[in-house]
This record gives sequence, C-alpha cells and structure tokens, in this order.
Amino acid sequence: MTTATTGGGDADVLVVEDRDSLRTMLRLALESHGYRALEARDQHEAENLLSRHQPAVVITDLRLPNGDGLGVLRAVKAVDAHIPVVVMTAYGGVQDAVAAMRDGALDFLAKPVDPDHLLLVVGRAVAQQRLVRDHERLLQEAAERRGAPTIVGTAPVLAKATQSMQRAAAAEITVLLEGESGTGKELFARALHAWSPRAEGPFIAINCAAIPETLLESELFGYEKGAFTGAGQRKLGRVELAHRGTLFLDEIGELAAPLQAKVLRVLETREFERLGGTATIRADVRLVAATNRDLRREVAERRFREDLFFRLSVMPIVVPPLRDRGDDVLLLAHHFVERHAQASGRTPPSLDDGARAALLTYHWPGNVRELQNCLERAAILADGDVIHARHLHLGDAQLPAPLPAPGPADGLDLSGTLADVVARAQADAERRKIAATLAEAGNDPGRAAELLGVGFRDLLAKMRAHGIGTH
Repeated sequence: MTTATTGGGDADVLVVEDRDSLRTMLRLALESHGYRALEARDQHEAENLLSRHQPAVVITDLRLPNGDGLGVLRAVKAVDAHIPVVVMTAYGGVQDAVAAMRDGALDFLAKPVDPDHLLLVVGRAVAQQRLVRDHERLLQEAAERRGAPTIVGTAPVLAKATQSMQRAAAAEITVLLEGESGTGKELFARALHAWSPRAEGPFIAINCAAIPETLLESELFGYEKGAFTGAGQRKLGRVELAHRGTLFLDEIGELAAPLQAKVLRVLETREFERLGGTATIRADVRLVAATNRDLRREVAERRFREDLFFRLSVMPIVVPPLRDRGDDVLLLAHHFVERHAQASGRTPPSLDDGARAALLTYHWPGNVRELQNCLERAAILADGDVIHARHLHLGDAQLPAPLPAPGPADGLDLSGTLADVVARAQADAERRKIAATLAEAGNDPGRAAELLGVGFRDLLAKMRAHGIGTH
C-alpha cells in the first residue's frame, strides 16, 4: 500500500464536490493526515469560502451542479495564482482534466478516488506551495533590507494585489495603480521600487493634483536660467532626478492634455527638454502611475489620451478598499496604535471588544488613511491603557441598529422551493435574534456574543452578512 509521505500540519484544503458521500470520504482522509478540510458543494460555495480563507490546496470536481471546476480554478487563480488546484474527473473525462491543467491546474485525480493517491497528490501540492511561500518570504526579507515598506494585511484581495506588484517589480514595465483615495497606492509604489532592480536608484514622487497646472510642467521637466521671470538659475525636474530609478506620478488623471503628451513622449523615447531649453535630455526612468479616477471612462469622454492610457496600463494593479479587506482593519489598527505609541514613548493601549466591533462594522470611506488618523486620535484620547469605541469618534454609524420586532402582520415570502422558504425564514429569524440581543446588550457585541452562545468573530461575521451595523 502506498502512503502519503507528508502530514498536513496547519494546511487547509478546500474540497469542492457535490456528492456528500465522496466529499465526506475526502474530508476524513485529509483529516487523518492532519489537514483541515473546507467543504463546498458547488462553485458558488467555493467562491464564498475563498473570500474568507486562503487554502493551501484546492481539490475540485470538474462537474458541479452550480458552475464547474474550471470556474473554481479561475476563482482560485484570481485570489492567488500560487494556490495549487487538483481536479477530479470520472473515467472518460481525462481529456477535460488535461484541458484544466493547461489552464493552470497542478494535477488531476481519476474517480473513484483512491485515498492514498489523494494524500500523495495533496502532499506534493502542499510541499510545492511551501517552497513558493518560502521563496516569497526570502524575497520579502531582501526587499525589506533595501527599505521596502511593510504592507500590513492578510486579506485575499490584498494578497492578489501584492503578488501582482512583486511580479511587476521584476520587469521593466510601466505600472498603473488604481484604487480609491487613501488605499495606500503610494505605499505600493514604494514597495514596487524596493522590490525592483532599480532599488538602489532614486524614488521620486509627485502628486499631479497638488501642484497648480502652471507650475506642474516645470516641476516635472525643470527649467533653464531665464526661462521665465524669476528663473534665476537652472532647476532639474522630477523626471531628471529619477534617472536610473522610479518616477511615481500620483493622481495622473489630473494631468492637463499638453502635459499628457509630454509624459507620453518620455514613456516612448525617454527624452524631454527643460523649459526654456533646446537640448534634448535622456532620462532612464521607470514610470509608476496612480489614479482614483476611472481612466477608461476618462478616455471614452476624451479627457485623457487613449495612447497614454494604453502605455500606462501595461500592468494595472487594483489596490483594494479597506471595506473589502475584512479583519485586516484590526491588524492595521494594532499596527497604527503600536507605531504611534513607539513614536510617543508610551505603552500601546489595547482595543476592547466594543472598539474592535466598531472598527469592523464601519464602512471606512477614507480607507487606510482614515483608519490611521482615527487610531492616532484614539490613542491620544484614550484614558488609560484601553481604547473604547467612544474614543474612535466614528459616530453612531458603527453601532448596530435594532430591527423592528416581528408582528402579526409580517408575512413570509413563499416563492421558490420549500428549502428556499426555510432558508429565508431561518436567515430572518437569525437576523432578528441578533438585533434584539444587541439591543438587550446595549449594542455591545462582546456581551451579545456571550448571550447568544457564539464566538465574538462569528457574531461579527453574521452581523456583516445580515447588514447589521454596516453602512
């Protein structure tokens, strides 16, 4: 008999299979070797689990009642291209399995699945993933020694953006960072520079929205003595200062049309002239741009040059908003509190359950920048060594709003199958119970969790799922 040569340790394995008996058999085989099994019946359930967990390996049937294994494969690779996917197929479906491997699957299992062979395949996949993660860790450590900023967070959407940034850093390509204000686009730009072969060169940043249009050209390209009234001596522009390094153009969507043309020329030829000068200057720069605008719409409405957009978006990377990063808000909160305490020579205060709940349920329209300001203010206002919800000054938006109690006039939506009706009724009952218990507990999620007999994080997840306290 063949046995697996490696145990699971702390590895999570997502199993996507609609047959309960086979899914149970796979789970038991995995758990017998120390793996933690996550189970999904179809593509939809798999995608929901992937939004909350980052498994070491995914095993999926190719034939699913809702979606298919190829859809699961694409969903996995969208979260993290390094997660190995193993597909299962019945006899006669080997051709489909081979097609899946061409799309990025690591291996396939023929049904009926042999548990020992399953464990061998999973063991190899886990070992491969650990090698990839170890390599990434070594690269990260090297980048940090070169001054790369720390990107705090574990959310899958953040991991996807970080991996794209790291891959782009190694290539001499232009990168466009897209995302809302306050998400940390400049942090990503600085990290990209530190990860790149240009790390020893300068990193020069300029915010195109912060400088008047009349001055922006001279800031970018510099000027010669006498170029205009007040130009008493030559000044080097940011493009020239970034020679052999990285030029970061923040809010590039704010550039006026004439400057868009000049930036395009730099991208295409690496050449420019100073204001008032005639000599052509070459600048070896790597351009990274950022915007909170929808440049595709700007192009469609003729406010942004199409040719410049295409040159910028060789490698577009979306920096996710804080509201999509789940528990990252708590990791960042602790990071900012500790950093502020270190700067002020204090012991960092802790966050009580009410403060953590407020942070998790608030919408964060200002993203990471707003969170940073919020925590620095709270650390100053905290009376003692604990930050309470009142110190955050988020208003009442973060507090759960109790729902009205059910009355005799309430009706049920009887559409769909019996299972649909029961599921809606259960969800409604759960929502109402949580709202009533929160009201009883004075809007204290920690106390409400105790009264409900559930874990604190489980309650917060249910609150988010039901829209209680979120805005």
